[in-house]
Amino acid sequence: MTTYLFDSVSSKAEQMMGRSFVGKREDLQVSVLQWNHHNLMKRLTTKSLPCFHRCAHTRPMNANSSVLLLCAAVLSSCSSMNSPIPPGAKARDHGLIGAGEGPAWKDGGLYFTDGRNINRMDADGKTRVFRGPQLARSSNGLMFDREGRLIACESGARRVTRTERNGTITVLAERYQGKRFNTPNDLAMDSKGRIYFTDPRYGPREGMEILDASGKTLEGVFRIDAPGKITRLELPGIERPNGILVSPKDEFLYIADNNNNTHGGSRKLFRFRLNPDGSADPTSGKVIFDWKGGRGPDGMKMDAAGRLYVAAGVNKTNDYETTEFKAGCYILSPTGKLLDFIPTAPDEACNCAFGGADGKTLFITSGNHLWSIPVTTPGWSASR
Repeated sequence: MTTYLFDSVSSKAEQMMGRSFVGKREDLQVSVLQWNHHNLMKRLTTKSLPCFHRCAHTRPMNANSSVLLLCAAVLSSCSSMNSPIPPGAKARDHGLIGAGEGPAWKDGGLYFTDGRNINRMDADGKTRVFRGPQLARSSNGLMFDREGRLIACESGARRVTRTERNGTITVLAERYQGKRFNTPNDLAMDSKGRIYFTDPRYGPREGMEILDASGKTLEGVFRIDAPGKITRLELPGIERPNGILVSPKDEFLYIADNNNNTHGGSRKLFRFRLNPDGSADPTSGKVIFDWKGGRGPDGMKMDAAGRLYVAAGVNKTNDYETTEFKAGCYILSPTGKLLDFIPTAPDEACNCAFGGADGKTLFITSGNHLWSIPVTTPGWSASR
């Protein structure tokens, strides 16, 4: 009997098996496992799984119960190594509807920002202004917490706010050690309800107040434990943080470092290990994808299988960015392997979000156009 296992199995698994994994990545349409366990015959079938490897040796799968358990566990996680785009699916352009940034799904509608307003697209596809310029205050990243309250990075007001159920606004973060933030950009939440946000400065540098120990202006990542209770995270190597994501079980913090208006600036996706107290291990930083001289990563999300969806790239060359990486959504495995790409237009892709009744529609904001495409796996969020 020919046995197939997975390349996501670690060296620890190899030690358990007492063998090495060999072979070349292939698209397979095979019966993967067939064995008799407690007199019950089970058969698992898969299609086009590029994460299978052929073992160097063959033997019946029921010869070792530890192998069965290992394979079953790996099978459940193997989807994170495959594209989530259904065969033949194409992205749909909903048009120029003011979808620049901050997409977030709530109660059958998608919220997004256009630099002035917070807009909402209802289930019927109609778009309306949810919050005008005076209250939106040039909002960028948006998120809803577990109680359904809107959390917004009000870039124009240099603060992060929460809209309470009665409509009043609570300021969550406005200053750090008495200094105003730069322009809060994007945000994420962990399992304890703590909010993490990025504070870069794109464009003119005047008016930046937060400085590092050497007296240089600082573009940082901060955590909100309660309104006004702010902590800065130590993240060596980060130049201009933009998108941000906390993984399930608060294991990792992903930072989209997008210093895109500096020659030679960082355009990388970093991953740091989070500690239980909400701090990050400063020695754990790892680059898992690099957009090199192109437009770097912006907003990002994760699905229930652990895949990363990162808005990045540009379709027109400018003084600082090449078109080596086109505008769209880059779908990555948890470790940074490129699994698929969803192109968008007219130009730079800025953010993305999951929505729809089943959470299996991916929305992408790109040049104030909104794009959508079905996916096989629903989105994941700690705020749900």
